[in-house]
Amino acid sequence: MPGQFEPLPGGGAAVALDDVEISIIRSLAVQLLELIGPGPAEDASDDPLAELFAEGPSEPPSDPVLRRLFPDAYGAPDSAPQAAEAEEQRAYSAEFRRYTENDLRAGKRENALAVIRTLDALSSASAGEAGAVLKLSPEESQQWLRALNDLRLAIGSRLEIADEDDTDLLYRLPDEDPRKPMVMAYLWLGGLQESLVATLMA
Repeated sequence: MPGQFEPLPGGGAAVALDDVEISIIRSLAVQLLELIGPGPAEDASDDPLAELFAEGPSEPPSDPVLRRLFPDAYGAPDSAPQAAEAEEQRAYSAEFRRYTENDLRAGKRENALAVIRTLDALSSASAGEAGAVLKLSPEESQQWLRALNDLRLAIGSRLEIADEDDTDLLYRLPDEDPRKPMVMAYLWLGGLQESLVATLMA
């Protein structure tokens, strides 16, 4: 089971992780949380209806990683629409972003927090041991799946991966390339994600 998720009786998934792997995933999840940003301020309204209609940003994030995590809803990235069509797509995207990005950020924040919480609980339960078996409920498995996807999108954006050809090039990077550790994390997380998908579909 090392490095590969396997199904648990009654649903969910399990994977054996060593201390280094636990530390890497936790660190990446914390960095993702910091990138996404904090949740609502403490003095925010307690009115759930007001929260429901709270407006978010209308412009895409300036950070390329956040743009990858929160892309525009309208317009294909590789297309070159006419000026009038492009302006219309920008307007639709701004409107969509205004009413959805806060919820999307909250969801991604909660998924990253779920990863951190389960790893912290695992570390507490296995104190003094070299690694442990992480057991996830069906709900936690889904949160992990979404968080792993976000982590890979974030790292892929930093590595400027746009398509499969870029991924193939990563395998041939020399060991002295400064991107190598990030590439290894990207590929490893991809393997974890694939095994979790296969486990949940089994």
